[in-house]
Amino acid sequence: MTEAAEDRYLPQTGLAAKLNWLRAGVLGANDGIVSTAGLVVGVAAASSDTDTILTAGIAGISAGAISMAVGEYVSVSTQRDTEKALLAQEIRELEQDPDDELDELTAIYHAKGLSAETARKVAEELTAFDAFAAHAEAELGLNPDELTNPWHAALSSAISFAVGALLPLLAILLPPTPARIPVTMVAVLLALALTGSISARLGGSSRARAVARVVIGGALAMAVTYGIGQFADVAGI
Repeated sequence: MTEAAEDRYLPQTGLAAKLNWLRAGVLGANDGIVSTAGLVVGVAAASSDTDTILTAGIAGISAGAISMAVGEYVSVSTQRDTEKALLAQEIRELEQDPDDELDELTAIYHAKGLSAETARKVAEELTAFDAFAAHAEAELGLNPDELTNPWHAALSSAISFAVGALLPLLAILLPPTPARIPVTMVAVLLALALTGSISARLGGSSRARAVARVVIGGALAMAVTYGIGQFADVAGI
């Protein structure tokens, strides 16, 4: 492979990782929009007091962002521990039986379509260059130098949730009281359509289906909490 070709192919792993992070950020913002919109619409349906709505909104954003951060930290930490255990096992196998590991790497590349001779040559050259990295990528699909950081994941989730949640909070607070709920619903549905479209583009899926899912889900969430708020207002709860 020429140097120019290598330059074309090497960045793809990093690009894929960045796209995954971006998609996760969009989904986190989507969660912030929906959950906070449902909360403030429900509260606004029961009370027109701005301080009450603001307090509920801030509490919802704080709780949601913390919950997202903790959940993501635990999830990524568990994944990282599993990956590190698999990598440690791979190191032991390379130290204890390098010949079998070379045969295994050869078989992997042969199964991918290379001839037996070419697969053996590729396996030998990769092993000579960096046996651990070669086996980690081929067998486990991992890059030992690019394991996900749970702290980064937690911070990213919290920030994306909070950023998304600010939209419905501002939309419910800024307009005059009679227009609060209609303005919020329109703003939220437009924002959800945008996040749905972006996530579909990043994931290579149908935009129409993605947008329909998030818009219908968001509208349903706001309708339910609005109904609960109206009931609480009428019942004097």
